[in-house]
Amino acid sequence: MNIVEIQVNEELKGERIDKVLSSVNKEWSRTQVQGWIKDQVVKVNDKSIKTNYKCQENDKIVLTIPEPEALDVVAEEMNLDIYYEDEDVLVVNKPKGMVVHPAPGHLNGTLVNGLMAHCKDLSGINGVLRPGIVHRIDKDTSGLLMVAKNDMAHESLVQQLVDKSVTRRYKAIVHGVIQHDHGTINAPIGRDKVDRQSMTVTNVSSKDAVTHFHVLDRFQDYTLVECRLETGRTHQIRVHMKYIGYPLVGDPKYGPKKTLSINGQALHAGILGFEHPRTKEYLEFEAPIPIEFQQVLEQIKNNR
Repeated sequence: MNIVEIQVNEELKGERIDKVLSSVNKEWSRTQVQGWIKDQVVKVNDKSIKTNYKCQENDKIVLTIPEPEALDVVAEEMNLDIYYEDEDVLVVNKPKGMVVHPAPGHLNGTLVNGLMAHCKDLSGINGVLRPGIVHRIDKDTSGLLMVAKNDMAHESLVQQLVDKSVTRRYKAIVHGVIQHDHGTINAPIGRDKVDRQSMTVTNVSSKDAVTHFHVLDRFQDYTLVECRLETGRTHQIRVHMKYIGYPLVGDPKYGPKKTLSINGQALHAGILGFEHPRTKEYLEFEAPIPIEFQQVLEQIKNNR
């Protein structure tokens, strides 16, 4: 266990505690520091403080850095579909049916297991079960994900998500024929009070959620749409499309029981764009829809 002591000078007076600590060591991200503060391993004048505490001159900061938690997730060799990789970030095309990160009782076969075997170095900000994971997509949703290989990259990518500057465009097949070419769904999403495993549009304990959609093609009983996420709530596209009366084909949780023959929702995260954390260059990637999605699309095209 490593103990670090810092005396606040006049130059640091008035600065937030997380900013002060992250400036001491470039290896310490503000997110990591905030975690330490919440875990009460940071003391100011022998007292616990909050992350927004503003330092005063002559404050004595004592940080007791905890021992790294052993990562009990096993690295597994996988044939990952890597679209881009450098020292900071990695973009991977996740196949349908793969869980993004382990959870207690389910520690194998996830994308994280494969990433650990592939690159060895992942950001630790999200904890031992989700190293490098900045955002995620559902198990039965295919498509592109950005992964952080260090804490600097992680903080940058998360901030871009907060700033809504990341491009995330999905293709989906929905039940029903949408008459409008374009639309925006602005409806808060929270946990369903009856079914705690599901999300729903609600004003109770919810977060703002915005989805923009654009019709790509119409069929006899279905519509192919592209959805652009402004926010990234759990099951957002699935919940929002159900909310306006056009649930996703194959969705076992939010769609009708009678649907086309597809294993899980017809949803693909096809386009992902972001600013590179180090070079500041805008990068954008596109992954084609998977074979099963294409087969369903051909089936409904033939039944126009």
